[in-house]
Amino acid sequence: MQETASTALVALAGLVGLAVGSFLNVCSDRLPRGQSIVVVPSHCDSCGHPLAPWDLAPLASFLWLRGRCRYCRAHIPRRIPLVELATGILFAFVIFRYGITTQAGVLLPFVGVLVVVFVVDLEHSLILNKVIYPSMAVALVVAPWGPVGHGLSIQSAYLEVLKGVLVGGGAPFIIYLLARGGFGAGDVKLGSLLGLMMGFIPVIVTLQLSFLVGGMVAATLMVLRIRRRKDPIPFGPFLAGAGVVGLFWGHTIFQWYQGLFN
Repeated sequence: MQETASTALVALAGLVGLAVGSFLNVCSDRLPRGQSIVVVPSHCDSCGHPLAPWDLAPLASFLWLRGRCRYCRAHIPRRIPLVELATGILFAFVIFRYGITTQAGVLLPFVGVLVVVFVVDLEHSLILNKVIYPSMAVALVVAPWGPVGHGLSIQSAYLEVLKGVLVGGGAPFIIYLLARGGFGAGDVKLGSLLGLMMGFIPVIVTLQLSFLVGGMVAATLMVLRIRRRKDPIPFGPFLAGAGVVGLFWGHTIFQWYQGLFN
């Protein structure tokens, strides 16, 4: 009976995640344009027609309409269902791993923020202050009850936060100064936010993973001549993606890494 309830809870979290993913798509579309995410009703970006509630069912509407607007038949971006699906999976995983706990309650909005950062920087090469700064404030307040403060006193949790910010923001800041345009100030802010979210050791893992994967992708794009050496490649998606890994498995990966040398 307990297993069935747990499975049902995870499934419910996944459904909630699909709905949240739909909202994150709205944020990713409108925030870079300076538009309201609340006042303006949902509409087709191609024809401007208002969308009915049955046009907004997460994932299901895209599949039912075969990826086209009901009114003008324009293609719906594939990013829409991908973000909904990814958010649903992430929400389900958080509840599967942590259950209905305070830590899960902190992690869920963190994951949502990283999804928005990933999409906006990938599509617009922007890391928005209107996303980063409020997230920093929230992360600072809830630090003792999130991944940083798990099992620690409040004083120790904030010490961990301080170390996380110094590393998470400090390493990108040094690269920002040395890279001369190859690294953005937004990446420094995002690194600082990740330090606030996860603390010292997980943010080290996050930075290493983002540099490794980002470097491999950049090299591959240049070898395939998709990008030239001086063409900018947004680094925020690598930081945000590695941040999700760091939030869930940062300490585990660090321990495995230490074991290789011991």
